[in-house]
Amino acid sequence: LIIMGKQAIDDDSNQTGQMLAALLGWPQGTFAFKVNVGEGSVDVTREVDGGLQMVGLKLPAIVTTDLRLNEPRYASLPNIMKAKKKPLDETSPETLGVDVAPRLKVVKTAEPGGRKAGVKVGSVAELVQKLKVEAGVL
Repeated sequence: LIIMGKQAIDDDSNQTGQMLAALLGWPQGTFAFKVNVGEGSVDVTREVDGGLQMVGLKLPAIVTTDLRLNEPRYASLPNIMKAKKKPLDETSPETLGVDVAPRLKVVKTAEPGGRKAGVKVGSVAELVQKLKVEAGVL
């Protein structure tokens, strides 16, 4: 069972968990409100627009969390100092037999065009006329 946050620090795309699940071919439960791990399965309760939805997944699985899943524990200063003294074992992907070669290729990146300046109109009739003729939305 891999438990992940729902978003990255640079944006709110909510795609890391889903991409990992797709690459591994594992089932996924997103926005976990409550998680119950059973024998070979996990039940994920998630909050949706209409209330709560429960999803049953076979293990192994990916679960992305919601803020309501857990109350964070904040480390005390003495425990932070103790942690600094503990040894940290390091390993490499090669030791674990993991291929870290890129699987995606960026074909092209382009910035969107700049926005045009707005136009002030003198009346509602003029606004409606511009929307009909220039914008073509009416």
